[in-house]
Amino acid sequence: MAQEEGFFSVKEFGAMGDGQTDDTAAIQAAIDAASGDGGNVLLPPGRYAVSGSLHIAPGVTVMGVHDAPVGFTAPTATVLLVTGGRDDEDAPALFEMGDSSMLRALTLWWPDQTPDDVHPYPWAVHMFGNDNTVENLTFINAYNGIRVGPETNCRHRIRSCYGCLLRRGVFVDNTWEIGRIENCQFHPHWWSQPEFGGDWKKVSAYMAEHLETFIFGRTDWEYVTNNFIFSCKIGYQFIHTEHGEFNGHMTGCGADGSGTAIWVERLQKMGLLIAGGEFVSLSGADPVQVRVRPGCDQGSVRFTNSAFWGLSNHVAVLEGDAYVSFSDCYFTNWKKDVPDKPILLAAKGRFQVNNSTFDTPHPSVHIGPEIRHAIIRGNNGITGVRIQDESQGKSIIADNEPPSAVDDPFAHEPR
Repeated sequence: MAQEEGFFSVKEFGAMGDGQTDDTAAIQAAIDAASGDGGNVLLPPGRYAVSGSLHIAPGVTVMGVHDAPVGFTAPTATVLLVTGGRDDEDAPALFEMGDSSMLRALTLWWPDQTPDDVHPYPWAVHMFGNDNTVENLTFINAYNGIRVGPETNCRHRIRSCYGCLLRRGVFVDNTWEIGRIENCQFHPHWWSQPEFGGDWKKVSAYMAEHLETFIFGRTDWEYVTNNFIFSCKIGYQFIHTEHGEFNGHMTGCGADGSGTAIWVERLQKMGLLIAGGEFVSLSGADPVQVRVRPGCDQGSVRFTNSAFWGLSNHVAVLEGDAYVSFSDCYFTNWKKDVPDKPILLAAKGRFQVNNSTFDTPHPSVHIGPEIRHAIIRGNNGITGVRIQDESQGKSIIADNEPPSAVDDPFAHEPR
């Protein structure tokens, strides 16, 4: 393709795409050529061996030719075989992306990685600056996925990325204007194909023990929409960094096969809104869907129209001083060997449960003596709503279905 058309094929700069020749320099040369007036750097179908880091200049799009995720099909279209940075997480990312740059329609594969001997690698993508976009990437077996920051950044867009991630998925920090993470799904499926040297059981077990999928430091009113993870240590994690904390909302997001689906250490005062979520904890020594940690002393965590199930010791353990509420939610627990463990364990903070259903005979709510205030109102359940209240008069409990006894309370359970 001619340069004046705004397209720069890496083949014109010497890339072979044969899976053997190191194409790092040729791809970078195409990016550099496009950087003058901006343009699209095209990687035609092929396998491109890349041993180094690629820097995408402002106004440049680096693109393959297959926008659909490569799942159970053979690895076709544009595949990058990544070998650089083994055992050095702090090395430059495979793609370094500054202002107004874009990356799309590529499959990324680390061929030297094996399920029996997982090694650290740098981030696949590092986004900084303003208005950059990543979309339609497939990660076969990335150790670290996409990092935003810690440099100051605004308005990142991460859309429709799929694949297997091993240690960290998406890490956002120092975002001072609204960012978006949309329609991403991470799962062991993508590293289960024999052609990629994968193994479903081993990969799933590694992810369950190590993967922190979505990690949020400082970001202002982040939009997190329609994302899903299966098999992880932590699904969505909210932490404090030197730049601050998160405020924003999650809509239509899920985490399945998690140790902890939602982990909250710190928030901005405006807090976290979660609507239409589904959160399942099954793995680890102490599976719990929601943890609000000691030290989370400001902000609110508000769940609306969300569902919680799995094999957990509790659905929620609330140990911070933040506001936490569940409205129009569904709770159950398939774990029969903890019949006396309450679904919601509220130790501290301010706490509300309204218009929700407890589809399990486990105790519904335990309110600890250090709670600041609680409102439990208008809920029902398979054996009514069983509330253990140690708040010493700091709770309002009204209009809940009375507890009832049944012959076999676990007879309806699916497991």
